[in-house]
Amino acid sequence: MEKFHGHEIFVQLLRLLLLLLLSLQCLSSDYTPPSKYFINCGSSSTISDTTRTFVGDVSSDSFTLSPKQEAVEDSSPSPATSQLYRTARLFRSPSSYEFEIDPIGIYLVRLHFFPFSSSTDLFTALFDVSVSGLPLLLHNFTVQNTSNLPLIKEFLLTINISKFIVKFKPSQGSSFAFVNAIEVFNAPDSFIPDSALLVTPAGSNNSSYKGISSRVLQKVHRINVGGSDIEPNSDTLWRKWVPDDPYLFNKSAARNRSVSTETSYQQILSEYKDSTRYIAPPLVYMSAKEMNKNDSDPLQFFNISWGFDVSKNARHLLRVHFCDFISLSMSDNPWLNLYIYSFFSEKIDNIPLGAPFFLDFVVVSDDSGFLNVSIGPQILSPVNNSFLNGLEIMEIMEELRWVSMENESKKKNTPLLVGLVVGGLALFCIVIVVLLMRSKCRKEKPAEASHWLPVTVDGGLSSHSRVYEATIHGSPVPHLNLGLKIPFAEIQSATKNFSSKLMVGKGGFGKVYQGTLRNGMKVAVKRSQPGHGQGLPEFQTEIFVLSKIRHRHLVSLIGYCDERNEMILVYEFMQNGTLRNHLYDSDLPCLSWKQRLEICIGAARGLHYLHTGSEGGIIHRDVKSTNILLDENFVAKVADFGLSRAGLLHQTHVSTAVKGTIGYLDPEYFRTQKLTEKSDVYSFGVVLLEVLCARPAINPLLPREQVNLAEWVMVRQKEGLLEHVIDPLLVGKVNLNSLRKFGETAEKCLQEDGADRPTMGDVVWDLEYAFQLQQTAVQREPLDDSTNDASSTFPLPNVQRYPSYSLSIDVTHVPTRRNDGSETTESEVFSQLRIDDGR
Repeated sequence: MEKFHGHEIFVQLLRLLLLLLLSLQCLSSDYTPPSKYFINCGSSSTISDTTRTFVGDVSSDSFTLSPKQEAVEDSSPSPATSQLYRTARLFRSPSSYEFEIDPIGIYLVRLHFFPFSSSTDLFTALFDVSVSGLPLLLHNFTVQNTSNLPLIKEFLLTINISKFIVKFKPSQGSSFAFVNAIEVFNAPDSFIPDSALLVTPAGSNNSSYKGISSRVLQKVHRINVGGSDIEPNSDTLWRKWVPDDPYLFNKSAARNRSVSTETSYQQILSEYKDSTRYIAPPLVYMSAKEMNKNDSDPLQFFNISWGFDVSKNARHLLRVHFCDFISLSMSDNPWLNLYIYSFFSEKIDNIPLGAPFFLDFVVVSDDSGFLNVSIGPQILSPVNNSFLNGLEIMEIMEELRWVSMENESKKKNTPLLVGLVVGGLALFCIVIVVLLMRSKCRKEKPAEASHWLPVTVDGGLSSHSRVYEATIHGSPVPHLNLGLKIPFAEIQSATKNFSSKLMVGKGGFGKVYQGTLRNGMKVAVKRSQPGHGQGLPEFQTEIFVLSKIRHRHLVSLIGYCDERNEMILVYEFMQNGTLRNHLYDSDLPCLSWKQRLEICIGAARGLHYLHTGSEGGIIHRDVKSTNILLDENFVAKVADFGLSRAGLLHQTHVSTAVKGTIGYLDPEYFRTQKLTEKSDVYSFGVVLLEVLCARPAINPLLPREQVNLAEWVMVRQKEGLLEHVIDPLLVGKVNLNSLRKFGETAEKCLQEDGADRPTMGDVVWDLEYAFQLQQTAVQREPLDDSTNDASSTFPLPNVQRYPSYSLSIDVTHVPTRRNDGSETTESEVFSQLRIDDGR
């Protein structure tokens, strides 16, 4: 007993010493928000807000600009435009800002760009930006910003030299560079870790990625999950945080939670990293997204999932923020699973109440340029809930390494601080040993039978609308400048005066040419027949629609020209042409069934976004295989919006003259002249049959009963003979369950009454399901009822079963499990189907 008391006293003593050490560390690493450098470029004025003072760069003793060059001013500033963005420094030859750096360490560098009206068109600037000892931060950079908001490029880097230079250099002799404002200031010492767990799309082998702090990091996303915008003046390091709603896969899966009392930053004895107000401001931890759970079904499990556009095949620092202000006590404290892509999960449990913390990962993106993150409850969690407060993604610009550094040393600390650090290190070693012993003896929770991971489709088809991101940070497509007329001479030059050798298509609207703009961007140029004025409404509609939408699976409009009675539209170039060209009447290689499913899923996502994600809702009205284009990676994008109608969400239908293409036309629309989004669903059903059978929607050369593709195939579908009419090149290569699901999906789309047809969100789910069935290696006979869960296709172990459940999809992407009365297991089914998130 005495031995026990002695041990207990020893542990308590260690705890007191540890708390003392932590307080000393906080004292030694105390951080004061800096007062420099904040620069108002192209101006002699000083602009102050509540926390920062931007000094003019015309004359300043704290930094050097050489050579100074030209200052420009907004010729017609809007009253809503900040004073900071009414002037700019313009460089027609290389020029640099030089800063004295003290102390050395991690620095935040922000470059502000806002192209305003002036004698020089700032939209045409094309330039590079570099910093001391590094290659380019920005290369051939141009600010194509139509959002009336500044574009801010933010970088984190370690500066180990006493003189730090930011250099602007025009990319071409006739071009120029500009900048409205610059920030260069030191961040807290521990702001960026030197190493973090490495995660790839295939999972993790528990290895660490090291040397993060020696790289340059560029901010990609900074998300206040469950909350509203956080403006720079409300952030401790003047960061901008945006809401998470535009990035949610399924909005119905989550709800916002918030608390009115400010977060209390605490030091917690756990495996998690304690947050500070400089890691993230209190507002981030005062809001969260939590599961929109069904309390009547306590066994219901599903995840909250987000998707983010990132650079392809690059490394990114992912930082996730947590603060449990939701739980009332530790007894109802959830155990979480954090998922990154499909094959990695991190258990997060023993979560402290009300104490903010964060986790860092280095994530390698795949070739889709898309990163998905999910949060969900562990199967054995005491409560069926999950939550997330914030998220940041920073690209690790690995090719940017220091070339040369001056030998600098940090300022010497006082003898007292040195003694504290040395003593602290010794004590820290003792504490680590004790904590390791405690960790080893900790009672482990029972192992879970499986993880629940998010469903994804191989090939990078996960998509996400960046409309919201574009309005704040500029267009997501390089060199995109919606609303900017492209001079006719520029289009002539891009197409070599509309050379017949560059013509890639022809139709009733005119001809389509491949072209290359002066900035090197490849484009498709659609030129209407000049001079006769036909198609003007379609021309105007296309510009109107595409100037309001942006989505991975919708073709992007680059610009237009209406000079000399011309009607010309310029789009991003789609290297692999139309879907139809890859199905029949061409010499192109046959698409595999997997490719066809991926293309259908992508096109369905694009249409679903049109119907629900764009302002007011848009009906395409001419969905067909020639209006589904494929890029170099065979990613599908819906095109040709000349017949589209907007305002869908504000009315049950649109009364309009019937327009469309024979063979794809909705019979109910033709009969009633009432247009709804279900008309697009019908047309898409015909496209599904084209994909399946590799033949046109109408072929008058065939026997009478086969002329109309939809009528003929639906007869075969009802006879259970669908496999007899598929593309001969697919015979023996399609999983029969996948074929059955695909056929059922097309049949539902082609229902006579629009009310009986699914939404495009439902179609996305069904096609994702067909894809997952095709992905399984097991080939079996079709199910008696293939609408049941696919788990019944496989031999199931004798384990506890969990009921299925129902969710509705609000945006696009991840499918949800239907409440079909079937049962699912928690183990082999999801691992084989890769439907591991329990959706």
